[in-house]
Amino acid sequence: MDEDKRNVTDEFRDMSVEDITAVLDTRRQPLQIAVENVTRDFNMGTIVRNANAFNVSMIHVVGRKQWNKRGAMVTDRYMHITYHQSVADFVKSMEGAAIIGIDNIEGSVPLGETQLPYNAVLVFGSEGDGLSQEMIDACEKLVAIEQFGSTRSVNVGVASGIAMYAWIQQHALGAKSAT
Repeated sequence: MDEDKRNVTDEFRDMSVEDITAVLDTRRQPLQIAVENVTRDFNMGTIVRNANAFNVSMIHVVGRKQWNKRGAMVTDRYMHITYHQSVADFVKSMEGAAIIGIDNIEGSVPLGETQLPYNAVLVFGSEGDGLSQEMIDACEKLVAIEQFGSTRSVNVGVASGIAMYAWIQQHALGAKSAT
């Protein structure tokens, strides 16, 4: 048999996309993520790949629907991705979930000092523009990743991995805290 070249762990080698997805569905974290108008395909691919690494339950894409999936290293095939034409559509579908914006803007609280809700949907905005005012207004809380160097911000793909890991650390790696 030819070697399986897909980017999967040994557990999933030689399994179909459908079978891998079915197994992952039994292990999904309740965490959801959303991206709003991310314009760089590499960033979108990185965010989706991070979402797969942490096995989030859903990826919401708000606004721009088209993106080059190559950067996701085919991990998007195993994820549940849904599209929303507008922030209003997204917010309406999130009833019961805590919308948490990840952005380093005024009014944000430090990630290291923040308990992320168990029922969170973490929202990431585009490089440069960040989250729209409409999305900011929809957020229950805004969270910033603390930085100690001279750069104004980390790349949104990197930020997504940091924020998802913080949620995983708080809710999956240790004792689950109250929601």
